[in-house]
Amino acid sequence: MNTGSDRGTDESAAEESAVRATGATEGAAAAEAVKAGEAVEAGEAAAEAPHVSKAPAFVKARRSLHLSWQVGVFVVGLAVIAAGVAMLVLPGPGWVAIFAGLAIWATEFAWAHLVLRWTKRKVTEAAQKALDPKVRRRNIILTSVGLVIAGALIGFYLWKYGLVLPWNLKDQ
Repeated sequence: MNTGSDRGTDESAAEESAVRATGATEGAAAAEAVKAGEAVEAGEAAAEAPHVSKAPAFVKARRSLHLSWQVGVFVVGLAVIAAGVAMLVLPGPGWVAIFAGLAIWATEFAWAHLVLRWTKRKVTEAAQKALDPKVRRRNIILTSVGLVIAGALIGFYLWKYGLVLPWNLKDQ
């Protein structure tokens, strides 16, 4: 099972430099394609270097220690994500904690790195879409209509019952 760490690679320095040169060439081609306005999603993955474990060298030197490190990173990331999920319904920054847990996982696992990169891209796209004048205008109108409806309901309640809380109402 490939966990995305750099442990166990047998590449020589010449092969590594060849891979880097190829990646640089593909990166330049990807930059030219972006300038031309083309979407280059497959090129992005090929242009990036392979995921490298962020574990210290002495940890990566021993397989059992590296596996223990990965289990620890997984458990810590899982705890942060679980806390984030709990904070979605409890007070607290739930989404921030979920993304932080994903970032913790991304330090050690290639799949988490890919998920985090995809999430960042989608959040950036959503932010750009939210800044679109048509979308902003629609959101402002919908918010205004919602506030008017809420104000009308509150006004009707105050007109009908006065400043009495709902649980203190006697059969009126």
